[in-house]
Amino acid sequence: MPAADADPIALLLDGRYPDPETGELLRADARTVVIEDSFEGGEAELLRGLGLDRRLAVISDANTFAALGERVERVVAGTFHVQRIVLDGAFDADVETIARLAAAIDPRTDAVVAVGSGTLNDLSKMVALERGCPQVVFATAPSMNGYTSVSASITGGGVKRSVRAATPIGVFFDLRVLAAAPSPLIRAGLGDSSCRPTAQADWLLSHLLLDRPYREVPFALLAADEDALFAEAGALVSGDLTAMRRLVRTLVLSGFRMTICGGSFPASQGEHLLGHYIEMTHPPGLVEALHGEQIGVCALAMARLQERLLALDRAPVIHASTITRAEVIGRLGSVVGEACWTELEPKLFDRTRAEELTARLAHRWDAIRGRIAAITHGAARMEAVLAAAGAPTVPEALGWPASLLAEAVGHAREIRNRYTFLDFAADTRR
Repeated sequence: MPAADADPIALLLDGRYPDPETGELLRADARTVVIEDSFEGGEAELLRGLGLDRRLAVISDANTFAALGERVERVVAGTFHVQRIVLDGAFDADVETIARLAAAIDPRTDAVVAVGSGTLNDLSKMVALERGCPQVVFATAPSMNGYTSVSASITGGGVKRSVRAATPIGVFFDLRVLAAAPSPLIRAGLGDSSCRPTAQADWLLSHLLLDRPYREVPFALLAADEDALFAEAGALVSGDLTAMRRLVRTLVLSGFRMTICGGSFPASQGEHLLGHYIEMTHPPGLVEALHGEQIGVCALAMARLQERLLALDRAPVIHASTITRAEVIGRLGSVVGEACWTELEPKLFDRTRAEELTARLAHRWDAIRGRIAAITHGAARMEAVLAAAGAPTVPEALGWPASLLAEAVGHAREIRNRYTFLDFAADTRR
C-alpha cells in the first residue's frame, strides 16, 4: 500500500499506484489532472503542456460558455486556432446528437476541448473517439464522476448504456469556477459520490454469490478523500474551496477507478439502474432531475433494501426465475423491451441453479452478509451526508411520486446484465 500521505492521483498519473491485492503498479490513462483554486489566464499553458497541435474544437453550451468557455477561448486564441461550437437549447447524450456534432467539427481538428460537465463531456468523448483525436476537458461544475472515466453514458434506441470511449488526456478544475456553479450541480456531485457504499455492496454480492470478478483497488483509492468529503459535506454549498477540492478529488478518483476496472462496475450498480429505469420509462409529466441528485435518492433506496436483506438471520432461499420475455416487452415496449430481455435473460436461474445457490447461501450466509455489511455506511449516515448539503433524500424532492421509485425497485434489474441486490430481492422474493 502507498504511504498514508501519498497522493493517489499523482501516483496513478506516474504509473506508481500499487494494486492492494496484486502489487501491480497501476497507471491512469490521463496525462495530467490539474486542480487549482484558480488558473485564470493559464489555460493556454495547460494545453501547451499536453503537446497538442494547433487546431482545437472548443465545445460548450450557453451556460458553460458564460461560466468558463469564453475565457478559455480568449486566452488560448493567441496560441491555438479555435473552432467555437456552442450548443443551443436542450440536448442529450444520444447517438443522434453525436452524429450532428461530429459533422459540425472541422475534419482537420487536432483535439476536442470540452468546457462543461456531464452530458457535454460525454458527447465530446464520443466525438473525439469518432474523429480519432484526443479530448481535453475544462470542468464547469462538480456534478458527476465521469470526467476521468473511459466511459460515456449514451442513449441509443431508447436504452441508456455505458459506452467505452477514451479518457481525456487532460482534465482541469478551477475550484473558484466550480464553487460558483449552481447549488444543485454541486449537490449532484455529492449525490454521485454518495453511492460508493451501495455500488460496492452490489458488486461484492455478485462476486460472493455468483463468483463474478471483483476488485478492491477502486475502493482503496477513494478511502481517505471519501471520509473527509462526507465529514464536511455541509461546507460544499457555502463556497468553501477546501471542501470543493475534496469533492473534486473524489470525482476524479471515481472516474479513474472505472477506467482501471474497464467499466463502470465500482461506481454504477443498483442505484444507477433505478435512475436509468425511471429516465427510460419517463412517465408523462415527470420532472427532469439532475443525474447526481437522482443517484443520491436512489442510493438511499438501495441502502435501505440492502440493510433489510443483510439483517436476515437465516439464509434466504433462491427461487427459480419466473419472469418472461413477454412481461418485459409488455412493460417496456417491443424495441426497448427486447434489448432489456437480452440483458436480463443471462441473470435468470433455472431450478437446478437456484437450488445450488440456495445451498451456497445456507453454508456461507453469515460470512457473506458480514463481509458486505462491513463496507457499507448504512442508510442513516448516507441520508445525513446528503441532508447536510441540502441535497434531495426522498423521491418527492425530485418531483417523483414515491410509487415511481417503488416500481423501479421492482423492475429496474431488467435493464442490464449486472447482478445487484435488486436481483437478490426478486430472486428471494423479498
